[in-house]
Amino acid sequence: MIFRQITHDDLGCASYLIGDEDAGVAAVVDPKLDIDGYLRLARYFGVGIEHILETHNHADHVSGHGRLAAATGATIHIHEEASPDYDHEALADGWELELGAVRVRAVHTPGHRPEHTAFTLTDTRRGPEPWAVLTGDTLFVGDIARPDLAVDKEQGAHGIFHSLQDKVLALPEDCEVWPGHLGGSLCGGPGMDMKVSSTIGYERAHQELLAIADEKEFVEQTTASLGPQPPNFENIVALNRGPLLRESIEAHPLAPRQVDSHQRDGALVIDVRTELQFDEAHIPSAVCITALRAGFGSKLAWLADPEQPVVIVGRDDEDARQAVGLAAAVGITEVAGYLAGGMTSWREEKRRVERVTRLTVDELHDRWESDRDSVQVLDVRERAEWEDGHIPGSVHEPYHDISDVPEGVDPDRPVAVICGSGQRAAVGASLLERYGAGEVIHVVEGGVPLWQRRGWPVDAPGTTEA
Repeated sequence: MIFRQITHDDLGCASYLIGDEDAGVAAVVDPKLDIDGYLRLARYFGVGIEHILETHNHADHVSGHGRLAAATGATIHIHEEASPDYDHEALADGWELELGAVRVRAVHTPGHRPEHTAFTLTDTRRGPEPWAVLTGDTLFVGDIARPDLAVDKEQGAHGIFHSLQDKVLALPEDCEVWPGHLGGSLCGGPGMDMKVSSTIGYERAHQELLAIADEKEFVEQTTASLGPQPPNFENIVALNRGPLLRESIEAHPLAPRQVDSHQRDGALVIDVRTELQFDEAHIPSAVCITALRAGFGSKLAWLADPEQPVVIVGRDDEDARQAVGLAAAVGITEVAGYLAGGMTSWREEKRRVERVTRLTVDELHDRWESDRDSVQVLDVRERAEWEDGHIPGSVHEPYHDISDVPEGVDPDRPVAVICGSGQRAAVGASLLERYGAGEVIHVVEGGVPLWQRRGWPVDAPGTTEA
């Protein structure tokens, strides 16, 4: 039997190549947009990819089913309620597919989306019971799927409750759980683990939500603290429902003069280098989203209008081209091009650059403690993080909601932008500068959690300032 998990680490997505080497046949479940890995594995194992299985119309990333079907001639299978606008074979609960000795069975598990389907895997050479279940966006390692991406959140939560209790958790205790997402995805909650797999028995024993037998209580708990919905998700769902995307996105190299021209015409310039490189020198009004750490695509999708042209600035051309691929995976395909030669070419032409001041958490505290009026603090974390504790007197605005200088921030006074680690603060600082704040400070090497661990003053429900 062939079984391989292939991840898209930037988005926290997992896909699977399954099949039978002896029979020479394989299928791919939930393919990512970059299909080269599946084709390489298929050649390595000497199998043909004849089937593509989708657990649902994905809301957080663009599927590679169109490209993979074009490359292999494989049939795309998805639940009948998905109603895609492309050639496919509709499946229903109980549908089965034989890949040599491997039997795949569809288990309709609505909730995250009405068409959502899990797939159990049985190796008939070894036994009749399923040894694994590809749970898609129903059950994750350490968490469950969010219920609010296709229907009313309460309706979705009721659906997930029955899908889990009546179907997924009815599988054998030792059945392996292989999810559609790992930690970092926006399709689940904060409990999602980076671990790649688990078992039904372990998740049942260690997930508090799975122990809730009362449906009303389950719905209340799963809908009480939902985070922001994945950015651009309606556009991504529309792309995944078809027509099929068969070609890759090509980006063209641009000279500095062309970048300047595109920017004046309304293009959004995205600098994908490290935060340190951005802070030291960047193109005026550029937005800092490093592509060298996980989450680039999600951050970009929060900020970029799918119809707005984007220009990518990297350390070099290869960096930029890779970022273009990551952008396409979240439906950002209007790429005007990338700065040829990276930021070096801009500097060689002696074009104007901007810089962002950097302060460590300790340095910010020293300045804040000596004179609180000397610096404003903008906290760009999510609402739940803010409510767990924040610096007294700070202003709150999640980085992805910054579309102007936030209310409560004086653009003519120094403002320090802080998050949990310094990464989101880099994005927030660049946006604040873009919208006209005069002296922007990027808080680095930690954030509010480090401030709290130092024992310095925080405001939070039930606490008072020290």
